[in-house]
Amino acid sequence: MSTVIARPRLALASRPIRPAWLRLPKRPVLHLVVAVLAVVVLFPLFWLVQMSLRPVDDIFSTSLVFTPTVENFVALWKGGFPRSFLNSAIVATLSTVLSLLVGVPAAYALSRWRFRRQRAVALWILATRMAPPVAFTIPFYLAFRQVGLQDTLLGLALIYLTFNLALVVWMMQTFFAAVPESLEEAAWIDGCGIWEAFWRVTLPLTAPGLAATAVICFVFSWNDFFYALILTRTEAMTAPVAIVNFLQYEGWEWGKIAAGGTAVMLPVVAFTLLVRRWLVHGLTAGGLKD
Repeated sequence: MSTVIARPRLALASRPIRPAWLRLPKRPVLHLVVAVLAVVVLFPLFWLVQMSLRPVDDIFSTSLVFTPTVENFVALWKGGFPRSFLNSAIVATLSTVLSLLVGVPAAYALSRWRFRRQRAVALWILATRMAPPVAFTIPFYLAFRQVGLQDTLLGLALIYLTFNLALVVWMMQTFFAAVPESLEEAAWIDGCGIWEAFWRVTLPLTAPGLAATAVICFVFSWNDFFYALILTRTEAMTAPVAIVNFLQYEGWEWGKIAAGGTAVMLPVVAFTLLVRRWLVHGLTAGGLKD
């Protein structure tokens, strides 16, 4: 006759009963907060877009029921705005590429090579980004007038390079530090040189950080108004300065202003969507340490 031995049941720890107001579901509340923040952030953009699609006579109406029109964009494109738009694209792209070409190797050197005053050098590079832009206005103006770079796309791109470079070095140094050096040593054993291992091993692993850094540099160069206003006149005028020119003494051309703001916003959104695969990971991974 077989004997069945019952397994002892584990006594469940008694949990204190919390009040009802403490047992509210967390996720719905979090979703509600995120939705409210999204509405607050996106509402000005929505209002700008719908304002650009309104007829000029109905531009300030608060009614959301209207017949969309592209007359504001047509009037915008018949003037000199397309040239300013192209200038912004060239300057932002050129400054971003130059910043990455110079800043990425510098960040890699600071994260891999040990030398005296290494922290001081890194802090000095970052300190160049802390100074207010207005402090460099007169030196840049006088220097560019002497060398003939005033009111040129190259001169404006070089100015943005000086500010973006510190940002690239600061951000990419963190991403390079997160890549194990053993991977590069394995590449050296297989016959790769220092820079070949950097190009084939290290740089692909830091692609998210590279994308996030590129987006930030591009947005800064694209949206800058101060230096573009001071150091350009007609030849290198960018889109933000061209939009401000619609504020005239005879009256403010609100339709063109809204259309110009919408047009300026589109490249940044398109560039962000293009690299969104790496952008989120890059913005979150750079601040984590093992």
